[in-house]
Amino acid sequence: MNGVIYPMIRSLFPWCLMTLTTLVAGSVIAADDLRFSPDDIHAWQTRNFEGETEYRVIEREGMRLLQASARQQASAKYLEREIDLRETPYLQWCWQVSGIHEGLDETRKSGDDYPARVYVARKTGLLPWQVESVNYVWASSQPAGSDWPNAFTSRAQLLALQSGEARVGEWAAEVRDIREDYQRLFGNRPDHIDGLALMSDGDNAGVDATAWFTHLAFSASPEPPDCP
Repeated sequence: MNGVIYPMIRSLFPWCLMTLTTLVAGSVIAADDLRFSPDDIHAWQTRNFEGETEYRVIEREGMRLLQASARQQASAKYLEREIDLRETPYLQWCWQVSGIHEGLDETRKSGDDYPARVYVARKTGLLPWQVESVNYVWASSQPAGSDWPNAFTSRAQLLALQSGEARVGEWAAEVRDIREDYQRLFGNRPDHIDGLALMSDGDNAGVDATAWFTHLAFSASPEPPDCP
C-alpha cells in the first residue's frame, strides 16, 4: 500500500477505515470487563496491512499466551471501544520477543517495524483520520524511554518501553498511565480513549519476528502485572 491511505491506517489505527457510523457506535466498557485474556484478544478483529501476521493462542508452562508471528508481514488485532481513563487510567500487560530487528532506523518509513507493539488511540474529530495514537513499542535501536513521531504521520507518537537485546527471551511487565503519556506526547490529558490494538510486524524492512502477550488489562492503580 502507498500514498496517503497507507500511513493513515498503518500509524493512526486500524479502525480509521471504518465508516463514521461504526466509529460513533462504540460503547463504554465496564471496569470489570477490562481484563483481556489471550483468547479474548485472538477474537478481536484483524486489520491487514501487508500480508497477515499469524496470531494464535498457545499454552506454555501451564500459561495461555497470545503468540504473534510476523514473517515480513503486518497485521494488527484491535478492539474498538470507549474506555474511561478517569476510572481506569493505567494500561498493563506482559510481553516477550524472540529477537529484534537489527540495523533499522526506526525514525524512517523503511524502518517502521517492531517485534511487538501495543497501541491506544482516541478520536479528535468526526473524520476517520482525526485520531491520535500512542504506540508503545519494543524497539530495536531507539533507546528505552525515548519517543519520536511515526515516520508516516505526527498523529502517531512512538514510545520505546524496551530496547535492544538486553531482555530478548525474557518477560517484561509494563504499566502505563495513558493520560500522562498523552500529556507528554500530545500536550493533552484525555478523559477516554476509543480503542486499543497490538501487533508484531516486519513488512517495511522485510524482517521476521515473534512476540508473546498476556495479562493485558486496564486498572485504577499502577500495580504491574504478575508476568510468567
